Amino acid sequence: MNTLDGVTVVSLEQAVAAPFATRQLADLGARVIKIERPGTGDFARGYDETVRGLSSHFVWLNRSKESVCLDLKSDLGRRAIRALVQEADVFVQNLAPGAAERLGFGAQNLRALNPRLIHVSISGYGNGGPYTEKKAYDLLVQCEAGLVSITGTEEEPSKVGVSIADIAAGMYAYTGTLTALLRRERTGEGATVEVSMLEALAEWMGFPLNYTSYGGTPPRRTGARHAAIAPYGPFHCGDDQQVFLGIQNEREWQTFCTDVLGNPGLATDPRFERNSLRVQNVDHLIGEIERAFAESTAEQVAATLEQSGIANALLRDMAGLAAHPQLEARNRWAEYGSPVGPLRALLPPATLQGEVPVMGPIPAVGEHTESVLAELGLDASVGGAP
Repeated sequence: MNTLDGVTVVSLEQAVAAPFATRQLADLGARVIKIERPGTGDFARGYDETVRGLSSHFVWLNRSKESVCLDLKSDLGRRAIRALVQEADVFVQNLAPGAAERLGFGAQNLRALNPRLIHVSISGYGNGGPYTEKKAYDLLVQCEAGLVSITGTEEEPSKVGVSIADIAAGMYAYTGTLTALLRRERTGEGATVEVSMLEALAEWMGFPLNYTSYGGTPPRRTGARHAAIAPYGPFHCGDDQQVFLGIQNEREWQTFCTDVLGNPGLATDPRFERNSLRVQNVDHLIGEIERAFAESTAEQVAATLEQSGIANALLRDMAGLAAHPQLEARNRWAEYGSPVGPLRALLPPATLQGEVPVMGPIPAVGEHTESVLAELGLDASVGGAP
């Protein structure tokens, strides 16, 4: 028995944000019926072919779902959506701005059909205001939210290496849906939930926003270093590898100078005696630390840091993550099915004691069209489905 067993989600979804939200609902046991375009399906299926011919994004976001292909402009497509919604608990959409309303699938119409329905919309910039109709891809929202301006090196700004605006929006759509389900249990009423990528990512920008609004200047772009804490980030060692470390308070700074650097006097050096001064004199600080690390390998430095209670890490690539000893020791990997055979993925991060996450197969395009339409008493051969 899973927490969301018996909950049905109908999703007009594409790309990343909405599929990420609904996959997490599926992980908890919800039945997720994914509505796709006839023939090609969700365009994220075509992003690449790296997972034995499947798209790496699609594989990540779409396990445990049923795929139903419908022409939403056809009579059959509209009838099928209305019939699904009348029995569903949640409806999710991240179509282009205004598209759901033009099709008759806006919150007002669908909640009139089913007052207990939770209607969830994900958009780039939200309804109302000059950006309502503006196209919103992840990189572009990262720019509009100011994230790119503070990411990268002093010479060049950079985007984050994952679709963080989509992920943020998907997470808030997921938690908003769970909140609405909880409220419905108490009140019996459905809900309209709206999430914009800009607002989701802007929430995550709280530190640099406060730093700039009240400090007068934005945080510096410092690569993998921290703009407001030092030492914090990568340091070169004698084997040309890097070790990453972070100091959070003055007690740790004193321990670091004494036990790791072997230079207790550095802790009270006027350039470094408190964090704000260390940030101000960070180039000198880096020089002192890297001179101390020059005779050791990164692994030796990491071992010393660990022994001294200083937070540290070695830089892993994706192969390193896939073979991470901690994930292996905690049995965090599971197999699930796909049209190209068994695949491996991490279990969902939140572990509920006594509950096994659903790790169902990835659907082929339109794999469940006939069976789902048959449940509704509709005939796929009439038109509007492949």
